Amino acid sequence: MDIWTFISEKIHSGARIFLLYVLESQGSSPGRRGFKMAVASDGSFTGTIGGGIMEFKMVEKAKALLSNGQFELEATYQYHDKAHGTDQSGMICSGSQFLVFVPLSAAELPFVQSVMAALREEKPVSLRVSPEGISLAEYLADEWEIRSEKDWISVESLKKQPVIHIIGGGHVSLALSELMRYLGFYIFVYDDRPGLSTLKENHFADEKFEVDYNRAGDWLKAKSSDFVVIMTVGYRTDKLILRQLLGKNFFYLGMLGSENKIETLMAELKAEGFEEEDLAGIHAPIGLMIYSQTTREIAVSIAAEIIMEKNKNLPGGRGQK
Repeated sequence: MDIWTFISEKIHSGARIFLLYVLESQGSSPGRRGFKMAVASDGSFTGTIGGGIMEFKMVEKAKALLSNGQFELEATYQYHDKAHGTDQSGMICSGSQFLVFVPLSAAELPFVQSVMAALREEKPVSLRVSPEGISLAEYLADEWEIRSEKDWISVESLKKQPVIHIIGGGHVSLALSELMRYLGFYIFVYDDRPGLSTLKENHFADEKFEVDYNRAGDWLKAKSSDFVVIMTVGYRTDKLILRQLLGKNFFYLGMLGSENKIETLMAELKAEGFEEEDLAGIHAPIGLMIYSQTTREIAVSIAAEIIMEKNKNLPGGRGQK
């Protein structure tokens, strides 16, 4: 939403905008499909198309086009190597990206407002862009065909903000909430302890609840696209929550704990008759192995694993670090 808010405000102030939009990326390109950046005629800009010297060059190009009165849609390849005679980005990470400069001014304000409304209301819509211009399509799709700089089309779904449910409001929960807020997630936090100080201090969560852990099925309204993390005060309540969530469909289900704790808990659940298939889908112990010591380091390891799971099957996702 931030980039569209920026565009709307700049158009209202009388500025013209170039939306720099990555439609395709290959190899180790720093700018992935869907990356966007807005450059205004007053020199301000927001967003990113991958950073580095390539982004600097493209921002300067957009400023020059706006300054010279050249305000037409155009597309260009950027190659991140020294092998291509033209369109070198200045980077050597290999790969390439196909970038479009989309002009936006007062005439496109209704379109911009429609995009913002669709994002707020979580409507199933997509951005459609081609040499003829940019528009909003009332369906979800992710498809593109790039034949040349003059012959291409792209449709990208405007996905809603990713959602994470953190069950447990302690110190790691507070640190994780801060990170996930920075990463653009909508955050729910739950705990069963009245007046918990770390829950009160958690200004990063979008919604906080004092709940009865015995009734997790009633208050946890997580969808199949949501991330769920269990980090309650101890073994008993972790197991209580997990037993109620097994078999439900989430994009990601993880639980905090030592290897010994997890092994013991899993063995008990198997003995109680829970299916191996359901237990195998749990990320536990949660987080990447980075030898975390502090609560914030633990939060970093968890956030890194969530990012990996969220992005690894996206176009161009594998192999990125």
